[in-house]
Amino acid sequence: DPLPPPLPKKQLQRAESLPEQGLSQHRRGNLTTWASSILYSIPPHEEGAPSSIPPWDRPSCGPKKPLTKSQSLGEPVAQSSLQKAPLPSPAELTFGTADRELGQLLQLLESPAGVCGVVLGCQAATLGRLSARIQEELMGPEEQQQLLEAELAGKSWAALSILDREPCCESRDAWYFRVGFAFEQTQLVFAAKVPKPCCASLGVQSSLGGHCSIQRLIGRFTDRLPQELVLPRRPGEQSQAPSRDDPARLATHPALQVLISPEVPYQTLAGFVKGSHGLHRTSPGHYERLACLLLLQVCTGLEHLRVQNVGQGDLCPENLLLVQRPCPPRSQQGKEASLGLSLPRLLISSFFRVKDKRRTCSTSQEQDWTEGLAAPPSPVADELNVGMLIYQLLHVDISLENTMGFRSNRLPEIPSRSIYSTGLKRLATLLLHRDPCKRVSIEQARSILQVLLWGPRQELFARSKKTLTLLRSWVEVKRALLLLKFAENSAGAVGSPGLEEWLCCQYFKDVTEHTLYQVTQTLY
Repeated sequence: DPLPPPLPKKQLQRAESLPEQGLSQHRRGNLTTWASSILYSIPPHEEGAPSSIPPWDRPSCGPKKPLTKSQSLGEPVAQSSLQKAPLPSPAELTFGTADRELGQLLQLLESPAGVCGVVLGCQAATLGRLSARIQEELMGPEEQQQLLEAELAGKSWAALSILDREPCCESRDAWYFRVGFAFEQTQLVFAAKVPKPCCASLGVQSSLGGHCSIQRLIGRFTDRLPQELVLPRRPGEQSQAPSRDDPARLATHPALQVLISPEVPYQTLAGFVKGSHGLHRTSPGHYERLACLLLLQVCTGLEHLRVQNVGQGDLCPENLLLVQRPCPPRSQQGKEASLGLSLPRLLISSFFRVKDKRRTCSTSQEQDWTEGLAAPPSPVADELNVGMLIYQLLHVDISLENTMGFRSNRLPEIPSRSIYSTGLKRLATLLLHRDPCKRVSIEQARSILQVLLWGPRQELFARSKKTLTLLRSWVEVKRALLLLKFAENSAGAVGSPGLEEWLCCQYFKDVTEHTLYQVTQTLY
């Protein structure tokens, strides 16, 4: 009999079983791309590959799927179970994830690049969870605040115990008194905010969402001030409390609106700046890093207010409150106490609805710069105020009356005292530019401050050209090192992470190489 015709060569299957090196790398790269797309683009309940991947790059389905080495040696895996089981996302993976699920995932990730993508996704998800946990430590659980609001509803001075007769802090628009409140067999300490008579109602404050840089309210009432409270007088007047024997003095203190806040301020930013001349002179690097962290809190608070369609009432050092953080670990107490380096929380405390009020210019400089602009409140006012805060924090006089150079488009010189001085000077110049179109936004200012604090610094580009690939690699490495730092600190006596660590987490969980490219172009 004649020999049968030869069978056609199945080049594709042969390439899959005995691939050449170049073809193997190509197909593995395609498979990695598909697996990464599954992890980051498709919810677990969806099936199939993204439409952006060509059909020839998608993995084969059903009986056409090639056998792995383990399957060819025995113990075949049910193909239908592998296809129907949803793939865990990086956010769902933990150290306790079952090997069965990991095996299904690793079967799709046949190259180190695919595994690396999963690891990077796990790191980003861990940073997000860690950031949320630190924020809860800083602000307290949301459930507890809701319980306190319910307990304080309808309460007045009679339900509070006055801890200090004199204010613990005085801002431009309010006095703050320390008060105690019994809650679940615990004596909690709050701040009773008494607005000054010249200030408008702060009712808008109760509608704001929670944020670490925004003053929160958990109660309000209207009542006469207790007799034992001492309200400060103007310079030259003697501070004294109203007495029962002085009806006229009692009449001067009618019923006032009182707001209860869980954060007790101890100082305003103006007081901090006034008392930090010596620290700035002896430890310029430490002080100017503190200045960057305080400015960063201002910017994140302003971003939150814009989302809420709320403006700040008067963004000045006298209305920015400082709240002492919990005691630092014992290993750091001596160093921080000697240098005064403890980072406080900064709170914006004065607000108004954007649609309800036209913001007035508080200084002649701002009035000169905003002349001819659209009706405030405008984002322009925020940029100018933050730019002025930079000069005030660095102890440089920026008043128009003493600096005639503004009209010639020149700003006061900021002395170079640390690695942060040049960047802060650059940021102030961009925020206070006379041309509104050339000013950076608050969001850009926040990004610049983050780069000043945590990099990338300019030396990264000394020997390597700045590219998106370089910046992406830098972000990935820094995220891994940050998580290792947290792990090492938790195993030692450093203590739990605090405010600065939370701000750092916020940066690295959200930053992208595209943002860094634009920010470094602007800054450097």
